[in-house]
Amino acid sequence: MMSVCLRYAGNRDQAQDLLNEGFMKVFTNIHKYKPKHSLESWIRRIMINNAIDNYRKNKKHRNQQDIDHVYDYSENESVTSQLSAEEILKLVQKLPPAYRTAFNLYAIEGFTHREISEKLGISEGTSKSNLSKARGKLQKMVKDLGFRNE
Repeated sequence: MMSVCLRYAGNRDQAQDLLNEGFMKVFTNIHKYKPKHSLESWIRRIMINNAIDNYRKNKKHRNQQDIDHVYDYSENESVTSQLSAEEILKLVQKLPPAYRTAFNLYAIEGFTHREISEKLGISEGTSKSNLSKARGKLQKMVKDLGFRNE
């Protein structure tokens, strides 16, 4: 569950706080767990929802822009294959919270922009914009590390 929290947090200390808060919610709500479902997926969902709640709680401090047109950056698998999972995680953690959250929910968790907009209380355009900007920033960070899209 720490790996889930690390994706949403800006650093290890924040991830630890999310993890602790998440497990407090797990223990407080353990009576709601239904054994027919996987315990791991139930706890994972709580951790993700806790990260989203934390994002919403601190949203007023975030810088978001809503745009109508979003440019989609193409992904190059050869670049990401040169990076370790730890290196990628560190790059994702450097993203601003709004971008990091949209990136995680869309690219990793598989939510649609409509679902992200509902969960975070933002427009679909903002979700698309934040994802696009996250991808752009990640591409720039990868390029700055010396990797080139070819």
